[in-house]
Amino acid sequence: MQPDNGKPRKIIPITPVEPEDGDKMVAMFASEQKVYSRSISGFFSRWRWAMVFLTQLFFYGMPWLQWGQRQMVLFDLEARRFYLFGLVLYPQDFIYLTGLLIISALALFLFTAVAGRLWCGFSCPQTVYTEIFMWIERKVEGDRSARMRIDKSGWTFEKIWKKSLKQFLWIAVSLWTGFTFVGFFVPIRELGSQLLELQGNWQIFWVLFYGFATYGNAGYMREQVCKYMCPYARFQSAMFDKDTMIVSYDGQRGEPRAPRTKQVDAKAQGLGDCIDCKLCVQVCPVGIDIRNGLQYECIGCGLCIDACNSVMDKMGYARGLIRMSTQNAIARAWKQAQIIRRVFRPRVLIYTVVLLGLSAAMIASLILREPLKLNVIRDRASLSRIVAGGKLENVYRLQIMNATEQEQRYRITATGLDGLEVVLEDEVVVGPAETRGVPVGLQIPYGSAAPGSHTVYFNVDAVTAGAGRTSEKAVFLVPR
Repeated sequence: MQPDNGKPRKIIPITPVEPEDGDKMVAMFASEQKVYSRSISGFFSRWRWAMVFLTQLFFYGMPWLQWGQRQMVLFDLEARRFYLFGLVLYPQDFIYLTGLLIISALALFLFTAVAGRLWCGFSCPQTVYTEIFMWIERKVEGDRSARMRIDKSGWTFEKIWKKSLKQFLWIAVSLWTGFTFVGFFVPIRELGSQLLELQGNWQIFWVLFYGFATYGNAGYMREQVCKYMCPYARFQSAMFDKDTMIVSYDGQRGEPRAPRTKQVDAKAQGLGDCIDCKLCVQVCPVGIDIRNGLQYECIGCGLCIDACNSVMDKMGYARGLIRMSTQNAIARAWKQAQIIRRVFRPRVLIYTVVLLGLSAAMIASLILREPLKLNVIRDRASLSRIVAGGKLENVYRLQIMNATEQEQRYRITATGLDGLEVVLEDEVVVGPAETRGVPVGLQIPYGSAAPGSHTVYFNVDAVTAGAGRTSEKAVFLVPR
């Protein structure tokens, strides 16, 4: 084969070379090492478990609570209605979801700027369910050394029954989690009946799907989700500064590190307070060494602080070798009062003001929200017509949405033209949290308005005081 210019193409031969004796193949990618985290008790550990109980009490318990004759929190996608305590929201209320997402993002920015990855360490579902699954694993297989021994051993009777029991409990928790999650979108009591009767293919699919996701993420992937899949770990550095509270190792106090007994005089030997016990590494759920400085894998759980404080207590040293602090505070040996003063820096104040302003606006909007919605649709089959009595009529269809949970009666009036009359037999009755379409005619005396389009307004008033009042613009056509 020759190129277009007719000259022969130069080819560089590639010849494979056999490795010589003693050469080693170098793997470009190291396999992920399983993290065997050790259990620890302390201030941060207790707070983590408190958050586990609070979040799961809400998650597992909320779908079973009733509000009147319905589920207290239900996102009914089939009926296109969202029930939140006493509120009934429709797809038209999507703006509230947008506001909630913006407020959540700003809250995340604020908390991250002040105290790092608090969400990741204490409230993130991945963290919470990983903690639950690890607790089951510890109860069945034992603590760190026992789990490592079982994994390295052959398939003995002890290993088989412990692994089987752990898998059974993991699967049970996963399926119940998937069932509960779907219960926020399908009435959970109906969902339970359908599953017992093996009905509802889509419901079964989503229960299994979310159950499998929980099982895989919390049982096996664990810290890999935080390190490689979660985007927050990657862009958190944009929200950190040197005054952000993070889990910090005091290198000036701890170095040089070395093992020793309690009787050794560390100062006389020129040693720091760190005894290099590596307990901070063993308790870390993501398997990092916090003594190497701030790392993107750190989720800010504080378990290394509990571990280090327990060692400092045993050695008779002061606590706080590893502590929640800031980079500036560590470098400049700041006191607690100086750290607190730096919390109220400009970026934090801006986040706070914007967050409070948006939250207040959203709450006020929900409080002042009218429990009645109206859509006006013109009858395109007949734009305008002359009816009995020599009147000109336009026909519309009103979609009246009752956002309350009681049956309501509504009166319909119209304004905008002289002599405008509403052709409607009686008051309109709409059931609780329902939408009803009502055909309505508007009439004016023929010749009372100039040809063309005229703006009119439909007014819908609830008979019951405080049950809603709304108005919607429409167009009345007068032919030439």
